[in-house]
Amino acid sequence: MSKDHTAADVAFIPALAELLNANDLSEISVKREYGENDTLNVKVAKHVQMIAAPAPAPATYVAPAAAAAAPAAAAPAPAAPASADPAEHPGAVPSPMVGTAYLAPEPGADAFVKVGQQVNAGETLLIIEAMKTMNHIPAPVSGTVKRILVTDGTPVEFGAPLMIIE
Repeated sequence: MSKDHTAADVAFIPALAELLNANDLSEISVKREYGENDTLNVKVAKHVQMIAAPAPAPATYVAPAAAAAAPAAAAPAPAAPASADPAEHPGAVPSPMVGTAYLAPEPGADAFVKVGQQVNAGETLLIIEAMKTMNHIPAPVSGTVKRILVTDGTPVEFGAPLMIIE
C-alpha cells in the first residue's frame, strides 16, 4: 500500500465496521487494487456469541399401572449437562461456513444421518448451501450421532454447532 492511500484506507476500515453492524453481518472482506504490486486486503469480523436456548424436556409416558406401582420412579432425574453450550461439547461438529443447512440431498429424500446412527469419518452429515454451491459437510470422526442441532433449511453461521458425534 503506498503512502498516498494511507489516510483514505485508515478511514475506510471504520466505515467497513459500520457497514458490518448496520447490515447485521459477521464478517466483511475487501480487496482494493491500486495498481501493480499495490493492494490493500481488509477483513473486518466480529465475534458472534450464540446463546442456545435450553431444549424442552422430552415428554415421557408412564403407563397407569407402572405409575401406581412405582411412584418414586416418576420423579424427574436431575438435569444432565444438556443445558451446557453444545459448541463446547468435544464431539460438536462446527459449521465451516455461513449458509443454509440441508439435512437431505434433495427435498423429500431421507436425511443423510439420524440421531443414533453410526457414522464413519468422511461420511456426509449434511449440506450447506453457500452462494448457490452445495457443500457436503463430512463427519470429522467416526461415532454415533447424538444430537442434530439444526433443522432442514435453516441458516447457519460460521462455527455454529451442527451436530454432536460421540
